[in-house]
Amino acid sequence: MTLHTDYALRMLIYIASRRDGLCTVNDVAEAYRLSRNHLLKVAQTLRGLGIIETTRGRSGGIRLAMAPGEIRVGALVRATEEEFSLTECMQAHGRSCAISPACRLKGMLHEALAAFLAVLDKYTLEDIVRNRATLGPLLGLDAAAA
Repeated sequence: MTLHTDYALRMLIYIASRRDGLCTVNDVAEAYRLSRNHLLKVAQTLRGLGIIETTRGRSGGIRLAMAPGEIRVGALVRATEEEFSLTECMQAHGRSCAISPACRLKGMLHEALAAFLAVLDKYTLEDIVRNRATLGPLLGLDAAAA
């Protein structure tokens, strides 16, 4: 997975771990010690997908736009990844490999990728944050916020 998808998952975990569900990109950046600039791009992506909503102003921030149980991990990964090319021959504009006409690896990798996504399809954000009480302190959230 790309860092963009990794950061999207982390951002959603942070937001869903908060009892009030409202935070800022800075809060997420500090909790994970990640680049605020990268997380701003992630927040834009998640907003564009309708997964989070943003509010400007002094009391603004980001929050989930739907319940954690409605956010499917597999769908999120598909939406945030640009390409699932595990090898060059799987790329849309990849150069032709000398053994492509006889290679069986590509089919195996497609099968493996499908299995990977099928597993993620079984889970939601709610499944990831069921242990909010344990996640909260690790994310720097006090008991009232977690």
